[in-house]
Formats: sequence, C-alpha cells, structure tokens
Amino acid sequence: MDEITPIPDPEEPINTRFKTLRELIDFVTGVVPGEHPQLEENSSITDRLPYPFLGIVGQKEMKLSLLLGLINPAIGGILLIGPRGTGKTTAVRSLLDLLPSVERSTCFYGCLNEDIETIGMDAVCPECARKFGMGEALTSMDKVRLVELPLNAGIDDVVGGREEEPGLDRYKIKKGILNQADKNILYIDEVNLLSQQIIDVILDASAQGFYNIRRGFHSASHNSRFVLIGSMNPEEGFLRPQILDRFGLRVLVKGLTNPQERLLAYQQVQAYNRNPRLFINQMLPQTNQVRSEIEKAQKMLKETNISADVAKKGISIIRSLQIDSLRAEITWFEAARALAASDDRTEVTMDDLNVVASMALRMRRSKFMDDYFSHQDLEEKELKNSLA
Repeated sequence: MDEITPIPDPEEPINTRFKTLRELIDFVTGVVPGEHPQLEENSSITDRLPYPFLGIVGQKEMKLSLLLGLINPAIGGILLIGPRGTGKTTAVRSLLDLLPSVERSTCFYGCLNEDIETIGMDAVCPECARKFGMGEALTSMDKVRLVELPLNAGIDDVVGGREEEPGLDRYKIKKGILNQADKNILYIDEVNLLSQQIIDVILDASAQGFYNIRRGFHSASHNSRFVLIGSMNPEEGFLRPQILDRFGLRVLVKGLTNPQERLLAYQQVQAYNRNPRLFINQMLPQTNQVRSEIEKAQKMLKETNISADVAKKGISIIRSLQIDSLRAEITWFEAARALAASDDRTEVTMDDLNVVASMALRMRRSKFMDDYFSHQDLEEKELKNSLA
C-alpha cells in the first residue's frame, strides 16, 4: 500500500509571475511542479461561492481543455466524460473568474455597431439608430456569465417563444436560453439525458453563432455565440454518434489515483468549506494573472497560423486513423492554435498537435460505418462482376 507523506505548507506566497499562459497552464496542470498557497485557519461561515479553478487538484487534461476552449471558442465545444464526483461541474463553474469582460449590446434587440457597419441603419432599431447618430455607445462592458441549461428545459425555454404583452392585444418573441448564453458560457450537465430535439438545436446554434425562430406570424433572429461545455456520466447512457461528433474536445475525467493528490484535494475542499472567501482571495493574484493571460492569448490567436506542412502531417495522421469527419482536423488544428497562442507564438508546431491530439481525435471512429462501407464495397464489386 502506498505511503502517504505529509504535504508541506509553503512558507512564502506562491510566485504568480508567468511570462506566458503556457507557463501557467504547465503549472496548473502539474507539468511544472509547484506548491499550493498556505491557507489560514478560519472557521467562519460565508455565502457559497464557486470553487476557484486554481484550487482544483490534478485533472490535467480537463483543465487544459477548458483553458483552450476559453481562448478559442472555434474549437467547437468541450465534452467532459467521467463518473460522479470527479470535479466536472466544479471545474466548469470555476471558469467565471478567469474570463475577461466582454462588450454587450445595451439594447433589448441586441443592436451592435457592427450591424450598422456591415448592413446599414436598417439593421438596428430606431432608438439605436438615434444613439448611433448622436455618437452614443450602443454597448457596454459586462462580465461573462455561466448559463446552465436545466435538465427539464423545453424547446420554448431554449429558443424562446411567443408571449402576450400585458394590456396589449399583441405578441412578442421572448428570448430563450440560447440568446441569454450569447457571449457567455453555456453549460449542459448530463447532456446525454437531454431530448434529441433540444440538443440538435443547441449544437446547430453553437456552430452557426445565431439561430432563427418563428412562432405563427412572428419571427426573429438571435445571436448565440457561446462557449459550449457539456458533461456526462457514461453509466447513465451514451450520446448518439452524430451528437458526439459535434463536440470538439472529448475529455476523459477519471478519479485521482495518486494518494498525495487525493489528500491534497481533501485538504483544499476542507479549507474552502471553512471559509470560501478567504480561500478564493488567497488565490486571487494567480486568478487575475490567468485572466490577463487568457485575454492576451485571445488577441494573439488572430495572428497564430498553422503552416501547410504541419497541416498536411496532421491530415495524414487523421487519414491513417480512418477518421471520416472533417470536424476532426478543424477541432485539432484550432486547439493547437490556441495552445500556440497561449505560449505567445504565431506558428503551430507538431508538438502543439501532439499535446491536444487525444482530446481532439478520440471517439471519432465508427465500427458501424466501417462495417457498413465494407459491405457496400463488397456489393459494388459483385455488381461490377455481374456487368462485366
């Protein structure tokens, strides 16, 4: 039986100076060893607050995938797969403090300056057209929020429905959860238990960045640009292959096997339960550093490219694995771009592809389709021989 040695308490505050987000990713995922900050004893009870991301022990792949998803939403969503009690929901809820503020429309209809610049004044409501003409702002900075989809949500809850305006003999289109998730994080726990219709709508809206709704004579178009994160326990059922294919990164979240890590996880949770605010505040310098570096990486991403040679090598690997879906290389290359940007680089290397390969390429092959096409190839040969 493994012997559990005491975990030393650091005497000095942890060094929070990281030159790039890649260095910080290496630290929080355990690639670079480091010490967790010493937490003071305090038994006071405070309001329940989200557990901090930097307080999560182990789970290297899960933490890396979530950070990459924040840097580059084009990855196409993240699916966390694992048993109960492995920190999937805790990790997702801890992301809010890592996100920089975003620019949002202050208008009920979601009017933006970019609408006027691309389409013209007819693209915005009269009030926003007036504001734009007067030089007033149509947007303001707002904090990113976590929007969780209830398991019992109906289709009208998700996309919106028609509601009657009080005192008026008219209706308007009510915004749904998808629109509320615009420029936020949309989290779907137990995604494998959702109805097929709802998950199809969510994935289509996520891929396009907008969706259209029609109720009777009323119609509307809403933005739905969000980071999609789902989690599931395979004991409770699997996702359909076509739904699984729409999630970019697939992360296997297993329980901690290292006794040291399990003990540290217990001690961290114990300290958090005693005083959540103190626990969070003592990690605040690191959290602020991560947020700053994520914002920097998001800007660097625009300049980060993958060369034709590296892309061809990646595609060759995909073909050797007999993966049919084109989403494989899209996800793989976009995740590698995010990783390179986090390291303050503008060129993707094969090392970047290797780091994210498992998350992007696992669970993409279909034995059913292999057998199906093998049968069809046999039938084609028989047809040709008969016609010869």
